[in-house]
Amino acid sequence: MAHMNADAPLREARIAIFPGSFDPITLGHEDVARRALAVADHVVVAVGFRASQPKKGLFDPTERIAMINEVFHDEPRIEAAGFEGLLVDFARSRNARIIIRGVRDSSDFEYEFRLALMNRELDSSLETIFLAPDPRKSFLSASLVREISELGGDVSRLVPTPVFTRLRGMGSGR
Repeated sequence: MAHMNADAPLREARIAIFPGSFDPITLGHEDVARRALAVADHVVVAVGFRASQPKKGLFDPTERIAMINEVFHDEPRIEAAGFEGLLVDFARSRNARIIIRGVRDSSDFEYEFRLALMNRELDSSLETIFLAPDPRKSFLSASLVREISELGGDVSRLVPTPVFTRLRGMGSGR
């Protein structure tokens, strides 16, 4: 059994950023964020937005952050935060060296791979880890959830309870 040196410095916490619009967060997003804890000590679910963005989302960034924090209320190692601007700058501000990206299929991977290469070009200390969602959730996307909900379809099996509650309060989501 190895003896631990009391004078040895503690390992720096591994902080990961899981960026996206999360409008709204789905069960697929939740799955990826929780599994990211296998490679990171702390995960920041980072809601990206632009104040000048012409397209209004289903939920504003403040609502998305609140819902994400509700979803992960049982997991203190996962938090939500908003950011505007370059992901690499946000990662630097949080002392993160890991970017987590969920990939559902080959088209997701192609897009995410290009982003990973560009982020690496902008900050060579960042590593991107691609995680596939649970196969039962691999078809999920926030845009599909929004569309189904807006058309009055049942999304109760696609989103966490805090999201479903808000959608139902808007008169959609069933």
